[in-house]
Formats: sequence, structure tokens, C-alpha cells
Amino acid sequence: MKTKIIDPNIRNEEGRTIKWFIVLFYIISIAYDLFYKIISIYNPKLNSDTPDVLGYWIYLFMFALIPVALYLYKHQKQHQIKYIYFISYTTLTFINDIISFFGKDVEYKSGNAVEILWLLLSPIFVSNTFFKVVSIGLLLKYILAGLILKSPDVLSALLLLAVLWIFSFIILNRFQSYVKAIKTSYDQQLVGIVKGVIATLELKDPYTRGHSERVASYALELAKMSGEFSTDELKDFNYACLLHDIGKIHIPDQILMKSGKLSSEEYETIKSHTVVGAEAVSKVVRFQNNIEVIRSHHERWDGKGYPDQLKGEEIPYLARIAAIADAFDAMTSTRSYRAALPVEEAYKRILEGKGTQFDPNLVEKFKLIYPSWIAIHDSSNKKIEQNYESLNAIN
Repeated sequence: MKTKIIDPNIRNEEGRTIKWFIVLFYIISIAYDLFYKIISIYNPKLNSDTPDVLGYWIYLFMFALIPVALYLYKHQKQHQIKYIYFISYTTLTFINDIISFFGKDVEYKSGNAVEILWLLLSPIFVSNTFFKVVSIGLLLKYILAGLILKSPDVLSALLLLAVLWIFSFIILNRFQSYVKAIKTSYDQQLVGIVKGVIATLELKDPYTRGHSERVASYALELAKMSGEFSTDELKDFNYACLLHDIGKIHIPDQILMKSGKLSSEEYETIKSHTVVGAEAVSKVVRFQNNIEVIRSHHERWDGKGYPDQLKGEEIPYLARIAAIADAFDAMTSTRSYRAALPVEEAYKRILEGKGTQFDPNLVEKFKLIYPSWIAIHDSSNKKIEQNYESLNAIN
């Protein structure tokens, strides 16, 4: 499976957060024990005989994780570091509690400032998954410790854990609200830019009016049916479909609007729009995960497409989806060189292209999704007619 490209800004921010978190972990864990030792010198009541079998071996092990953290950071897997640190520390302290208190007539005492750190600072990663891991991990630790050691004293720890969890949940919720607001604003601006580019394309070639939106709508329905993509992945795919013909901006009008048969040289110029379009958006991180949709939507299952003559599953899956959507809309739209075909004829030709032009499995899915494509086609045509009527009324 293709590795998803992560925005460098997000990756760098995650890295900075990890660094501060690890520094705070070591400072607080060491400072807590040092502070406790110092004040116990002046207050003998605090110098209890609480058993602690592993003791400083826990910190020795945690310091041994630094090379692991550096390795993961170097290989851009810094998001795994926080899980490794939390699971390692919580597991070690749990084992220490069990072997220290089991079978001894001593009141069970556990918990420290580091565990408070885990819970209170977990929201800074703005990750529901990590917040759940920390919350459930600490909860399980005290429940299991209470059951194994048969100690009711864990109830007070669980109560404190619940209070801190509520506080942390509120912080996480606020962080996520801010992130969501920023993301929504960014998406709205991106949609505006994409629509502006599409409008420019339609001014250049009025015969393609509505083509990009319809192709995106068709492709999105087919991609949803596969059930393989998240909401964000579908959103990015939609943007790529909207811009699949962006490379046509560089094609001369006399070629793009030609009503007769294209010469070999003119056809080669037309074909170049896939490469030019992919290059045009190559520096935009948001499109990099779906850039193959722009480059490869004219590839064929039998390897006779362009620009790279990819064959079969060599063609990226989403590009195969876009290929069917693009072909269907091209056939059912009026062009400078021919009138639109009936949707029934386009349907027939898509089926005829099974295993030659199109992915046979996707053609089978196309059969199921076809009624929704008719609805999209009819809705788009109705909208275009209404726009023409509005313009005529103004004139």
C-alpha cells in the first residue's frame, strides 16, 4: 500500500511536541523522587518503609529508551515514541507494585507525579487514540493492582484518576475544536482556489462546463462503494478529481477547440496535459497523496493508455476509478467535435471496456452505482439549463 505523505509542518510540530514531552518526563520523574528524598530527611514521617523492588532500575530502563526514540525520530516515526514511553513506564511501575506489595502486610501505595503528567499532558498531541490509551492504561493498572493485591486503597487512586480524566478531556476537546476550526477554514479556502481554477478551465473550453464537478461526483460515489477510504482520504480524492484536467490550461485554444480530427502532433499535445497537470500541483502537499489521479486517469487496463503505459494493477487504484468517471462523462457531454451520447450508450461502452480499457472489478462496481450516476448527470444538466435561462433572461 502506498505510504501516505504527511505535511512536513504537521510532522515537525509533532516532533517538537515529542521533544518537550520527553524532557518533561525525565525532569518530573527524577525531580519527584529527589524532592521526596530531600524533604523526607527533614520530615522523618515521610520516610516510610514502602517496598520498592525495582526502584531506580525503572529509570535506568527509561533512559535506555532514548536511542530508540532517536531512531524513530530519525525515521519519521515520532508518533510511536509517546506510546512506547507510556506503555513501558506503566508496565514497569505495575510490575514493581505487584512484586513489591504482593504477600506483604503493608498498605498498598502507588501513583506519582509522572502518571499525572501522562494524563494531563496527553491532550497536547490532539490525538483521541493516545488519550484513550493513557486513560485505559492507567485505569487497568489500578484495577488489576487492586484485584491482585486485594487492596481497597486503589479506590482513592481511581477517584483521583477520574477527576484528572475529566479535566484532561475538556482540554483535549478544546484543542480539537480549535484544530477543527482552522481545518475548516483551510478547506474552504482550498475549495475556493479549486473552483477558481475550474472556472478558468471552463472559460478556455466552454464545452467542458461542469465536467470536472461531474467527474468528481461520479468518482466519489464509486470510491465510497469500495469502503476502503476514510472521510479525509475521500475529500482529498475529490479535490484531485476536480483538478484532473488542470494541465489543459497549457494547451493552445486551436487544438483544444478543434472540431475536426486531431493530427498526431496535436494529439500528443493533448496527451501532455496529464504530466503537466501533475507537475503543476506537485508542490502542494494536500494533493501529493492523490497526484496519480491527475497523472494516470488516462491509463488503460491493457497498458495502451498514457502517459506511462501502465498496465493492470500497476495503475493506481484511485486513478482507475477516475478513468471510468472521466470516460463516462466525456461520452455523455457535448464536445466541439461531436454531440453527447445517451447515458445508455455510455453505460454499454463502459461495460464493453471491461478488462481492456477499465479495471474489470471496478466495472462490476460501476454496474451497481450506475443509478446514482444517472441522478448526478440529470442534476448537472438541469443546473446548466437553469444557468443558461438566467443568462438569457438578463440579456
